[in-house]
Order: sequence, then structure tokens, then C-alpha cells
Amino acid sequence: MIKRLLTIALACSAICMTALGEIHETDFTFEGITFEPQELQLDMTSEQEAPLQLVESTHSFSQSQAASWPSSNVSENGEVKPYRFMDDMSFAGVPLFVAGMIAKAEKKGFRQDYNNANKKLRLVSHFKTTVDNYTQYAPAAATAIMNLAGVKGRSNFGRMAASSAMSYVVMAALVNGIKYTSKEMRPDGSTANSWPSGHTATAFTAATIMHKEYGMTVSPWYSVAAYTTATATGAMRVLNNRHWVSDVLSGAGIGILSGELGYALCDLIFKGKGLNMNDLSYYPDINADPSFFSVSMGIGIDNHKNLTFVYDNSLGEGLDMREVTIKFRNSTVLGVEGAYFFNKYVGVGGRLKIRTTPVGNFPDVAQSMYDGLESAITDFYPDTKNLITDATFDIESDHLTEFIASMGPFFNIPLGSRFALGTKLLAGHSTTNALDIDAHYIGKVYHNYTEETDDSYDVTWDAFSIEANNTFSWGTGVSLTFAYKSNFSWRAFVDFDHTRKTFTMRYLEEGFINDAFPDYPTNLEDGLVTASLKRNMSTFTLGGAFVISF
Repeated sequence: MIKRLLTIALACSAICMTALGEIHETDFTFEGITFEPQELQLDMTSEQEAPLQLVESTHSFSQSQAASWPSSNVSENGEVKPYRFMDDMSFAGVPLFVAGMIAKAEKKGFRQDYNNANKKLRLVSHFKTTVDNYTQYAPAAATAIMNLAGVKGRSNFGRMAASSAMSYVVMAALVNGIKYTSKEMRPDGSTANSWPSGHTATAFTAATIMHKEYGMTVSPWYSVAAYTTATATGAMRVLNNRHWVSDVLSGAGIGILSGELGYALCDLIFKGKGLNMNDLSYYPDINADPSFFSVSMGIGIDNHKNLTFVYDNSLGEGLDMREVTIKFRNSTVLGVEGAYFFNKYVGVGGRLKIRTTPVGNFPDVAQSMYDGLESAITDFYPDTKNLITDATFDIESDHLTEFIASMGPFFNIPLGSRFALGTKLLAGHSTTNALDIDAHYIGKVYHNYTEETDDSYDVTWDAFSIEANNTFSWGTGVSLTFAYKSNFSWRAFVDFDHTRKTFTMRYLEEGFINDAFPDYPTNLEDGLVTASLKRNMSTFTLGGAFVISF
């Protein structure tokens, strides 16, 4: 009772002296608990035993937490309190960069015939997009536009511009210093400056700028939008065949680290100048509100790297048994996940995951298709030397892309106010897009299989595809989450997903034959070869996620 009265007396004196302008201290400490004038109010309405009660107006917290947390976001003169150097560094970029280094084994070229072994055979990819050239700057551009439009965030325009410029300087120095030292060949064989990805680093630097300016001070959903855009940029760099997964992971790590360092350096230089507001809260307690939404990126490691199809190339007569092996590399996994928790330990939620698995030997597959056809022409049509003058295999899709939508219970195990272990048990539906190669042949038209004419043919057909059925999927996983602010966390996770798939190969070798020999039309479906293969597909995903709690 005495302690309670002393606390009330302390609060009353603090408020009175602050109102009279007779005190210049920012906060007050009583038995290890730090109070601030603006965080104290008196409840005069209670009819309980104590007519006067001290109420903490913004957060409830423990005595040990209060002693260690920063006590105010407002300075003595009423201005925004300056950030301390590296005050809000998360260092989340470091493990992402290291993950990229570990994944650098994915550097072998897999789409192009770099040595041009057969001048008649070319393998090209039709997937091209230039969207990533613009999305890499989108979060930073949106931040600048909002600032100029008067949307109040962390800094005024001058301070924001300086912090952004510093972030990009750090990023450019790190990316270019590593690029031209490591000299990693790009997957398309164009240049030896693949690792790390500059586009991805730029995108994650831009995302960190928006995160600092508006996500941490106004609403965490700005951060979700920014990091989702940056993650999509990294995925497009892989799909465009410009970067390996390792390049994107390391680029993301450099981008986050550069943004945080750029802001930390400007906090050291400018101190309180140009600041509009501080972060939403200084009191992280991940287990008080474990409900969350997250954006993730990772590497998928599959239990089966190869699919080998055995097929009969003699129209069912068993005279020409062949096989084709498709070799897969580690996949890129992007996902969004969210859960609502009923208490600190149990919740329910869902996840949408996109897993793209590239084929590592499409040049070999296309080469074997062409070699088989060329040998058959030599054997059966020896006088048709110009039957095929150019052969191009166009890749319509060189990834197995799997979409998994699932839901189920989520579990949280508190490890203090900043750390938590998590797990889940999910069930859902898996949909897979097909691999697809179109053949494009040009050559001379022949009469009676031997007489070359002046006419030429130019034909494209569906030559090769692998499809997979839609199936039930189940998965689980374990994660470690670190909360570096009340609404924001970084998460490292290992997920496991399992499906049973039936893969079907379709192969049509001589789709040009009716155009080359118009005198003797044939039913092309007679030459269509199919083969099926059933596999239990298990995938471990190692990755990181940006998390907001609500």
C-alpha cells in the first residue's frame, strides 16, 4: 500500500511540475521502472478501494522490460527523438547473403548450347519480361511520391533522399565489388557477373527504404507490399534466365543490409534533423500477439532429381525402346502465409506457396531429339540432304511450377519476448504446370521422298511436354522467429511438403513430315509417343520470411 501511494505521489508531482514548466527531465524512475510524463495519466473515476489509480496509457510491460527499453520517442523540446546509430538494425540480410553463398553450387549452365555444337540446332527460351527492370525501383519511387504528396512518414524529403542515396551507395559498392571479383557466369551464358543479383539487391534496398519510412512508422502493410514486390523481382530474374537462385538470395541479403546501413549512417550524421516521427513502438513482445502475416523466399531441395521415361518409338511394336531423362535442379520457393492465434500457443491459418523447379538438361534433351531424327532421315531418306536446313527448339516452359494452397493448425512456443519456435500441420491442393518444348523446322519440300523442289516449308509443332496431375498435398515445418520491433519479425524456417504425382510425357518427333513430303500425307497422331511415371515427391524448403504481427 505504501509503495502504491508513493508511486501515485511520484506521478502527481511529475505531472504538476511538467505542467508548470519547472522540470526539464524527460522521464522518472521508481524502483527500476521508467515513466515518462506523456505516458502517465490519472484515473479519477474508479470507485474501488483506491480512489486514485496510475494507468499506463500505451503498453503493459514488465519491470525488467521497462528498464531495458528506450523510454521515449519524443525529445525534451517536443521534437522527434533522434535515432541512435544502428538503433533499428535487424541484420536480417546477413543470413540471406550466406544462404546465397551456400547455394552457389547451382551455377552450371542449363539452357543454352554455349559451344554451338550443332549449328542447325538452337535452343531458345520464350519467357521474357522486362517488368523486373521497373519493379526494382517501385518501392523507393512510391516512397518519394508519397513524401512529396505530403504523406507524413519517418523523414522529410531531404532526409529521406539522403538516407536513400546512402543506401544505394552502400549497395552499389557491395554488389559491384563482389560481382567483378567472383566472376560467376550467368545461366544464359551471356556475361560472367551473375553473383549477386544487382536487380534483386536494388529491389530489396528500395523495399527497405519504404519499410523504414512508412512501414515502421505508419503501418506494417507498407512493408509487406514493398518486400512482396522485391521478392517478385527476384523471382523474375530467375525466370528470365539471368540469375541463379543463389544470386537472388545473396542480392536480397545485400539489399536489406544496405538499406539498414544507409539509414544508420544518416542517423549518425544528421541526428534529429529532418525527422517527422519515430517507430510505431519500442516494445517487442512476439508472444503477446503471435497472429501474423508473412512473405517468404527459400530454396527447395527435392528427393528426386531425375525423371526417366521409357517409351516405345516403334509404334507399339517394341522394336525401338528408348528413354529420356529429365534432370531437375533445386527449386525457387516463394510464399505468403498467415495465421490467427486464439492464445499464445494455438492458432489456425493458411499458406500459398509457388515452387518453380528448373530443368538442368534441356539442351541434352533437345540434342537427343534432333540426333534421333537426323539418323532416321539418313537411314530412310538418304537423298534428302536439305530436308532440314534449320531446327530450333523453343522453350515455352522450362520449369515445373507447382502451386500449393493449404491450411491447418499453427503452434507457437514462446522463448521469451523476442524469440519463438513455431510449427504447423497443413493440408491442401497441389497444381502443377507443364514443361513444354515446341520444335520449329525449316527445310526443302520433296516429291516422292527423293526429288528436291524449289519450295520450302516452315512449320512449328508441339514436340515435347511433361504434365503432372493435380493432387492432395500435406506439409509441416519448424521456424524460429526473432522480433526486432513490436510489429516486425524475421523468420528462418524449414518446411516439408509431400505429394504423389503422376507425370505424363508426350513426344512427337516428326511433326514436319507432311509439310516436307506433301505427296504422302500421314496421320501425325500415329507418331505420338506417351509414357507415364508415378512418384512420391517430397520437398524440404530452407528459407527466410519477413513477418508482421497483428
